[in-house]
Amino acid sequence: MREDLRGFAGYSSARRAAVTGSIWLNANESAWRNPADAGTGANRYPDPQPAELRARLATLYGVRAEQVLVGRGSDEAIDLLVRALCNPGRDAVVVAPPVFGMYAVSARLQGAPLVEVPLRDGAAGFELDLDGLASAAVASGAKLVFVCSPANPTGQAVPPADLLALARRLAGRAIVVVDEAYGEYSEYPSIAAEISAQPNLAVLRTLSKAHALAAARIGCLLADPALVAVLRNCQAPYPLPSPCVQMALAGLSEPALAITRAQVQTVRAERERLRAELAGCPGVRRVYPSQGNYLLVRFDDAEAAFARLLAAGVVVRDMRASPQLGDALRISIGRPEENDAVVAALQAGRAAA
Repeated sequence: MREDLRGFAGYSSARRAAVTGSIWLNANESAWRNPADAGTGANRYPDPQPAELRARLATLYGVRAEQVLVGRGSDEAIDLLVRALCNPGRDAVVVAPPVFGMYAVSARLQGAPLVEVPLRDGAAGFELDLDGLASAAVASGAKLVFVCSPANPTGQAVPPADLLALARRLAGRAIVVVDEAYGEYSEYPSIAAEISAQPNLAVLRTLSKAHALAAARIGCLLADPALVAVLRNCQAPYPLPSPCVQMALAGLSEPALAITRAQVQTVRAERERLRAELAGCPGVRRVYPSQGNYLLVRFDDAEAAFARLLAAGVVVRDMRASPQLGDALRISIGRPEENDAVVAALQAGRAAA
């Protein structure tokens, strides 16, 4: 971590103190509930790291509770990692574009040098240059290497053995952060089980995607307990609203998880169906294989395709400002009828022609 933060204890909030009681007069809260409060106890500050939720997430991801830091989506964990580890103007962050933009945003806000090792676009799709990442991290003195797997927006995933080899190569130099936001949709297992043996490995997970809780804004970092403790000291005092925690606990119950698993299987099947059908649409140049809940598609005229979709009420992600993707759109996998609407809108271009 940053030298100036060693020994930094952070803000000692009223709920971090290890005290118990029946009359709470230590946080200047209202003793009365808001008239709109339907029983959540929102007049009281929430637990900064709810023990039940940490335990539930630890079980879900196959780690220990002390290896879990819960926060406001994966974005907060990304920001905390960069702020706590990178000295402005000195400690670099390595990324592999085109990729999720928050790594670069957090680096820029912290003044951390950003080192880019571009993905390679090959016959089988985009590929990560693992040797290039390791060499760039060593040469730049990077503290953090972010790997998105499955990658957003390009869709490829990295075998866990390759990720572990990268972390071993950078042991003592940098933390390899594997963003598994779309891990539920991948054919590869999580790398999280390796954290105990490889403490410079960390994993990002979120409830926003497969678990359908995007508005609850709950994600977590799985990491060595020492790193979790460091980041907790840098975290805002009360990151998780109580109603969101209650929703997450309900959404991680066994009945809810059974429904989630079935929906993931539906997405996987629809992803492959949509990929095949898009390949036959007029103006589609290439549909990349994907292990996420989205497809990256190149078009002869991406602007016209975007306009046709929008005219049909279908909103997709325009990727043309991203490096190497000047002709591409990213299409999330929706319900079957929504995916049908995508194909129909693009097929309409043939009729118009």
